[in-house]
Amino acid sequence: MPIGTGQVQHLDDWLALAFAPGVGPRTSASLLAHFGSAAAVRVATPAALRAAGLAPAAIAALSQPDQTAIARVLDWAAAAQAHILTRDDPRYPPLLAAIAAPPPVLYVRGDPLLLAEPQLAIVGSRNPTPGGRETTIAFARALAQLGLVITSGLAAGIDAAAHRGALVGGRTIAVLGTGPDRIYPASHRELAHAVADNGALVSEFPPGSGPRASHFPRRNRIISGLTLGTLVTEAALQSGSLITARYAAEQGREVFAIPGSIHNPLARGCHALIRQGAKLVDGIDQLLEELAPQLQHLLAPVVSAPDTTAVAPALAGPDARGLDAQGPDAPGLDADYQTLLAAMGHDPTAPDELIARTGLTAQSVSSMLLLLELQGYVSSHPGGRYSRLLPAPASR
Repeated sequence: MPIGTGQVQHLDDWLALAFAPGVGPRTSASLLAHFGSAAAVRVATPAALRAAGLAPAAIAALSQPDQTAIARVLDWAAAAQAHILTRDDPRYPPLLAAIAAPPPVLYVRGDPLLLAEPQLAIVGSRNPTPGGRETTIAFARALAQLGLVITSGLAAGIDAAAHRGALVGGRTIAVLGTGPDRIYPASHRELAHAVADNGALVSEFPPGSGPRASHFPRRNRIISGLTLGTLVTEAALQSGSLITARYAAEQGREVFAIPGSIHNPLARGCHALIRQGAKLVDGIDQLLEELAPQLQHLLAPVVSAPDTTAVAPALAGPDARGLDAQGPDAPGLDADYQTLLAAMGHDPTAPDELIARTGLTAQSVSSMLLLLELQGYVSSHPGGRYSRLLPAPASR
């Protein structure tokens, strides 16, 4: 996005603060509270900065900031879809601004206004079971169709499933543990481009920043800070997604967890969260019921009733009854596709069985399953089997 001359100086002040060594979100929040603005911090005397607790290296960096590094960031921000949001920018997301020590600067690729929209975080294991992946896709898709923005961390496993499900139904935000121009894992570059085109990539780390272990807890804090609540769909006891859930609880946001089998190690993190007070979820109706007060506050101009199926026009629809409800026909599919979907259950089914149930030809079933998978209606499994991700079409 082109940057005006006056804005360059404004951003220069904020970037000098963000780049100063040893000045993280907590120190910058303290300095901003003490001096009133990034510009005031920049012109403060060394004695005043020392009195505010700043180390000599940070004081020197503020008086003589790395203009080469700042120029690189400004060059990045001049590109299409690139935005820098400072704490005093009206586009800075209000929920994130409300947490303790929010990041002083956010780097965004995509739509920065989406960061202020009602969001739900969906996170979990990097190595989920097929069932956990399918459940995540189904929840993300249904909730995105109802108007919620789905936010996650672009990691392998549950994060990627949440983004992919949301992209089928609506919009999504990916919070990165790298700079906005570095995608980790690299295998998610195509997914990241789709997120930027249909949502936003956001990071507190400047362009050029690579993945570091210390970055990912900070990424998790932003995921929870942007959102009304965090849903953990499948996680082991040591999963990093539990860090996101802990941050959410500390920030006064809702925490949800989906239970699983007592024999599944990837359900134990969710069970631990439930024992600690997270709300047990087995359908989206429960999520909407818990989030209704916050959604009413955020969407006050269009709220007509407190009922969870009427929070706002964008959040109404048959899926508000839950993922297992019998919904209307999948939109845009002809009768044969409806018949094939109606013949499928949530358990993996072989194509031969689907052919026997529907009377369709093997060639038709094969091509139709491929299209349904690409559109997010079904999921494939080892052995060439398929299962449904959406409620079955109403019987005719």
